[in-house]
Formats: sequence, structure tokens, C-alpha cells
Amino acid sequence: MTICRFMDARESKMRDANSAFSARTAGDIWRSRAAQAGDSVAFRVRQGEDWRSVTWQQADMAAREIAGGLEGLGVGVGACVCILAQTRLEWVLCDVGLVLAGAVSVPVYPSSTLEQCAFIVKDSGARTVIAEDATQLEKLVPLLAQIPELRLVYLDGQSNSEKAGVDGPSAPRLDGVLAAVERAGGARPLSLAALREAGQGWLAGHAAELDRRAAEVGPDDVFTIVYTSGTTGQPKGVVLTHRNMVESFASAIRAFDLRNTDLQYLFLPLAHVLGRELEWAPILAGSSIAFSAGQSRIKFDLVDVRPTFLGGVPRVFEKLHAAIATAAGQGRWPKHALVGWAFRVGARRAGGSRRGQPPSVGLRIEHALADWLVLSKLRARLGLDRCRFLISGGAPLSAEIAEFFHGVGVLILEGYGLTETTAAAFVNRWNRYRFGTVGPAIDVIQYRIADDDEILVRGSSVFTRYHNNPTATAEAIDAEGWFHTGDIGRVDDGFLSIVDRKKDIIVTAGGKNVAPQPIETALKTRCPLVSQVVVFGDSRPHCVAIITPSEFAARQFGGGSLARAALQPELRAAVEDAVAATNRNLASYETIKSFAILSADFSEAAGELTPSLKVKREVVKSRYGHIVDALYEKPA
Repeated sequence: MTICRFMDARESKMRDANSAFSARTAGDIWRSRAAQAGDSVAFRVRQGEDWRSVTWQQADMAAREIAGGLEGLGVGVGACVCILAQTRLEWVLCDVGLVLAGAVSVPVYPSSTLEQCAFIVKDSGARTVIAEDATQLEKLVPLLAQIPELRLVYLDGQSNSEKAGVDGPSAPRLDGVLAAVERAGGARPLSLAALREAGQGWLAGHAAELDRRAAEVGPDDVFTIVYTSGTTGQPKGVVLTHRNMVESFASAIRAFDLRNTDLQYLFLPLAHVLGRELEWAPILAGSSIAFSAGQSRIKFDLVDVRPTFLGGVPRVFEKLHAAIATAAGQGRWPKHALVGWAFRVGARRAGGSRRGQPPSVGLRIEHALADWLVLSKLRARLGLDRCRFLISGGAPLSAEIAEFFHGVGVLILEGYGLTETTAAAFVNRWNRYRFGTVGPAIDVIQYRIADDDEILVRGSSVFTRYHNNPTATAEAIDAEGWFHTGDIGRVDDGFLSIVDRKKDIIVTAGGKNVAPQPIETALKTRCPLVSQVVVFGDSRPHCVAIITPSEFAARQFGGGSLARAALQPELRAAVEDAVAATNRNLASYETIKSFAILSADFSEAAGELTPSLKVKREVVKSRYGHIVDALYEKPA
């Protein structure tokens, strides 16, 4: 086994350049940025049809008031506070407020069930929860019987559904929830405005207290506890220190060459560790962040904001690719031919660039024309005309999708990491990338490929323990300090390729090992009619698949209905062709011999997807096992 580490000359120089800023903790980062940047814009938030700018100075004052208000609630140094909310400015201000108070943030996905919220609150030992609205507060009411001292803070007076004009049991009125809290014996929840007002009073009498608290917090103290969303089993609380955070996010700045002139569009959940990296790395770099106004607003926000970079999960890019490909294929003949030609020219130019081949004079002229007529207009229509790169993480991104976007002038940099590695452990650089891989290791990570091809890592950005779970910690980290990721990978010229999750590898009845993720990704990429694919075959004679139809399939074959589309023979025939084409690139024992199309897509609400949109295989297997069994009753 070989220990490897990568740091190119450019990164080394950037590290030296950054050494002047010797941040030890997240608090150091924030205070330094607020002092240096002052009146420059830190954040942008949609307000009606316009965007409101928030300066670093304004954000610092708000965060300090929140810190003071939390002190009034008895939140001390090292105390855990849960944040249960969507990605928004107030989430970040509360996060920073907790840092300034010396407390520990514990993010909770807003899609979490009552039981999941209860587990995280109790396991973390939190006695304060900051919830978004009435809907989220309602999940916490039953907890008051077990934790009567629990204090609640809410960000909004209305739930999201109430703002959208929906009423009924799914959109509880705030007054009713507040009354329910009091009936359960809890203290009346505070609004964020009331918390800040209380914080103003506290700060007036304790001017130096926050600085004193900052001095108590060191690099090895806990910055956050992030609970894994998990595709199986009970979530584990990953303890990340200030050292983990500072080292990881500073490394991200060097890898992506983040600048104080950059503007990020942020929509990923901040309960996810990649979202936290995209929150704090720009703070360290001095970049601005524009917050998403919600999933339904992304395509409109992008055109308004025109960010220089953003991060997403592959599912977002897959859907965007499918929409572009579908629209391009449906135009009338002259337009359809022009767009197809432009895509081919862009692909030739980008392919040569990846191979290090300078374009010929003819190709440069042809590409300039294609870009002027089609590609630049497409980027502008997507709101990506100023984008230096996109970041993809959380699940595998197909090389074909990355190549397509590169051809239209948008670079997607795929990375790989886990909550336990404080987000990225490997990532493609803006100046050194290879599609189909997750890039080289970041400059604070060592890695090893074990004899069974499992990826092992260690370094200053890697966690040291799970909260309240020494057994899981001992299973994950060996005596030499190597964290066993559970992922299978291979390395070529320093670039890591992820094969699959170790526990997801299929061993057929014939003893053949099959990695299902690459097969699933290939089929989804090939066929825009397909939304999700799950391949089965463990201890079986061959592989089969469960497939869900996409929104495009619903429009094309079902009049907008997934259920109707799934019944149409035309859809099945199209999917059969895509499966056959995918099978041609697979070994015989890997091929999908039969499949079933479900009448609905997988969803987070149904428990089939994690909040980062990864399929929960065990849930799918349990729920649709009878369909899988029926597929094996058919002749292969």
C-alpha cells in the first residue's frame, strides 16, 4: 500500500500567500473578515422583485446581537444549539452568532421528521433550537415533555406553505404553535427580532464579553456537530473542530482560486457539510454570497445574480442537461441544426483543450462563430455567462455531462468527500482536471488505497470522533489514524476515481463483483426519460433494475402524469433501447437483463432519498423487493 499526497507548485505558492492570515478558529476568520471588508457587500438576498445587499459590517452587528441574545438564554461556551431551517441569510447569521458566543452549531435538515429531530436534539445535548417557522417549531413541541428546559427561537412568523397561500393542517398558524409550546410547559419561543433586541441590551452591559469568549476557544475545540443523513441506519454525529474547518476551507480556497471579487449563488442545504464549506470558504476568501429564494426560483435567480461560481449535486446538473438536450432536439430544422452544429464545435474545442492540443486556426474561427451565435446565448439564458466554474459533489457525476457543459463553456469541477473529511478530500482544480474522476487530494489530506481498494484518508481536515459513539469511531478510524471511508476507488496519475460504496458492491450468484453506481449513472445520462435507477443482483444470477420516469417522460408520454407515462408502451420501448445501448459497454455479468418502471419518482418525503438526493438503497430494496423478485421470475 502506498501513501500519497498531492500539492502542486501553484497551490504551494497560494498557501505561502495565505500564511499571513493565521486564523486558528472560525471566530478568527469572521472577525478578521468583518474588520477588513467593512462596508463592502457580504451577502445578497431577494426581497420581492429586487435584491438587497448586506455589508460585512451589518452582518457582523446582527451576528453579535444574536450571540448576545443567546447568552441571555444561557448558551455558554461549548453548548450545542440546533439550527433547523432552510438555506438563508439568517441561517448564516445564527451560525456566526454561535461562533462568536463560543457555542457549537448542530445543523438539522428542515426535511427531517419529528423523530429525526428528536434524536439529534437529544443525542447532541442541545437545550436551544433555532427553527425556521411554525412548521418546524411544531416538530419540537413533543420534545418539551422530555426536555422541559428546551428554549426555542424562530426566524419567521409564517411557514413556507402559509406564505404560498396554503392553509390547513400542513401549515400551522404561528399563534397556535406558540400556544402549544406553552401548554406543553415550555417557555414561549422568541422571534429572531426579539432575540436580537435582547442581545443589544446584553452587549451594552458586556462590551468585552464576546472577545473574552473568543479567547477561550481553541483550534481543537468543537466547531460543529454534523449528523450524517445516512442511506441506512441511525445518523452519526460527526464532531468537526475549528482546526478541521480552518484547514479544510482554506485548502478549498487554494484549490478553487477563490477571490474577493467572486459572487457565489448558494442553494445547497447548510445542514450538509458541502453547504457549510460553501458558506465559510467565501467568508475566508472575502467573496460575496447570494442566497437562493427557493428551489423553484433557481433558474430565475441565476439570471438575476449571474454568479461567478456555485455548488450543486449531480442531480441538479443531470436535470439541467436533460432540459437543454430536450429543448435542443425539439426546435425546428434550421434552429435545431444550428444548435447541434454549435454543440459539436464546442465539444471539439473543449476535447482538444482537455488533451492539451491547441486549436487550429479554422477551429478557433468556427468556435468563435458558434459561441457568438449559440453558446454564449445559452450561457446567458442560464445565468452562467460570468461563471468561472461549477462545483459538483455528494454523488458521482458522469463524464458525459461534464464534457457536455465544458463544450458549451461551463466547467464543472467534481470533488469527493464526506462529512467526516469536512467536505472535499479530493477535487478537480480549475487548472488541472480530468472528467470522470474526483481529482487529486487536497493539500491537507493524505490517502491510501487499501488491499481491498477501499479509500483511506487522514489529515488535519479529517474528524477524530463521532459524538457519543466510541464504537463507531473505533470502527471508522484505525490505530494508525486512517479513516476508512467505505468507498472503493482507484488512482491514476494522482486522480481518484470512485468505483462505488463498499457496501453497495453486488456479488452475483456466479461470484462476479458488480459496481452498480457507474451503471446507474450511465443509464440516467443516456436517457432523459429516466430519473432514477437502482440496480440489484446480489446473490442473484444476473442484474435487474428498478427505474423511475423523469418529468420529461411525464410530459412526453403521460400528459404530465408519471403514473400514466409509466404505463405507456412507447416509454418502455425507449427505455429498452437505452438499456440495450448501456449494456453494450458492460461486461456480460454487469448487464441489466430486465427492469421495471415505477409509477412515481423517488422522493425525500417518502424516505427514498437523502436530503442530498442520494438513493437509500435499503429503503428501495425493502419497499420494492416484491417487484425485484418478480423480475427474476421472468426469463432473462
